[in-house]
Amino acid sequence: MEFDEWEPVYERILDDFGFERGADERARDVLAALSSPFEWDCLEHVQNAHVVIAGAGPSLESTDALETARRADVIIAASTAVDVLEANDIVVDCMVTDLDKNPETVVELTERGTPVAVHAHGDNIPSVRTVVPDCRGAFVVPTTQARPVGPVENLGGFTDGDRAAFLADHLGAATLGFVGWDFEDPAVDPMKAAKLEWAERLLYWLERRRGERFDVLDGRREAIDLLPLQTE
Repeated sequence: MEFDEWEPVYERILDDFGFERGADERARDVLAALSSPFEWDCLEHVQNAHVVIAGAGPSLESTDALETARRADVIIAASTAVDVLEANDIVVDCMVTDLDKNPETVVELTERGTPVAVHAHGDNIPSVRTVVPDCRGAFVVPTTQARPVGPVENLGGFTDGDRAAFLADHLGAATLGFVGWDFEDPAVDPMKAAKLEWAERLLYWLERRRGERFDVLDGRREAIDLLPLQTE
């Protein structure tokens, strides 16, 4: 995903949530100062693989979801989904996080050589400053939703979950499957619900770009508002 293609969508997200672009850029710059360019060779096995994107929703703990993850060629997991999977003896290939919940998992994964895509945005600068220096730097993939700078990449996506899908797409995954995605989780607050709505919208955009149909969107496509993604 080139930033020029992502930027109009990013601007719509900023407008929708009232986020400040400058805050995202300040966070990006902090992450850039603490990071090195990521060497993608350790994720080359994602290319042409069936990749399961594990969300951190409550359905991840179901037997069907865990078995689907267990059968995957590659697993890219969002946030605390890593903890659920590994508690069930399912090893992930990559974690995607904005450091809001389980920083100890982030550090542990990098120490054992599992890449973690660490995302910097306007309100997580303290976490970036605290967690990233404790990580094994070679296994930190620094990301931003603003314009990429230095070692910090922008591969597309907004929430941990949909960023994981965009990451898999960037790496050339053949097909994407989804577990642990609960778009209508009644336990989430209004802000999280709005973010899940955007995650759904972005997945729909990604499947159209890929010419693929994601099972997680079955029965939902007609209700998805793509207007914010009409950039032409």
